[in-house]
Amino acid sequence: MERRIIFATGNENKMEEIRMILEDLPMPVHSMKEAGVEADIVEDGMTFEENAEIKARAVSRLLPNDIVLADDSGLEIDYLDKAPGIYSARFAGEDTSYDIKNRILLDKLEGVPEEERTARFVCAVAAVFPDGEVKTVRGTIEGRVAHEIIGENGFGYDPIFYYPETDCTTAEMSPEQKNELSHRGNALRAMRKILERYVEEAERAEEG
Repeated sequence: MERRIIFATGNENKMEEIRMILEDLPMPVHSMKEAGVEADIVEDGMTFEENAEIKARAVSRLLPNDIVLADDSGLEIDYLDKAPGIYSARFAGEDTSYDIKNRILLDKLEGVPEEERTARFVCAVAAVFPDGEVKTVRGTIEGRVAHEIIGENGFGYDPIFYYPETDCTTAEMSPEQKNELSHRGNALRAMRKILERYVEEAERAEEG
């Protein structure tokens, strides 16, 4: 049976990033949609890791022979007590556009000085393997909330997340640069190492 990785997301922007980072693994990477799976998942965890695992387990129950990955990510703003945090996608309503979400956050930080605008993107990735084993990893990128919406690349909160080392928002970065620096890139590279070890062990078991 061919091994597959199924990523529990329907977000095509996210899948582009995922495929770039997980390319060259000896197994195909598919989205839930490509795998023909639909799941109404209630993310009621209290951490990014818990929510990622909830999603991965839910899809793994439908595809028990595949490796299922899921992520939960969001923006933590220190001045707002790390809000929106795990509620980043649901902040101001799930159907609210990110233009509006970003504008609301900028309004909340109106007049807040630079040194108090510290923030980070967080991404937790969970993997559920066919034997039921679960692995989770976390990646972050530290920066600040910009004073305006800048940049056309990326998605979500990228246009308001300023990364001092490159003097730009993550929405001004190329996809390659963003993947090299981003929270999701960091988490996926850590997960990639776990997947590579899994493949090596599985191949040794088959040979033995």
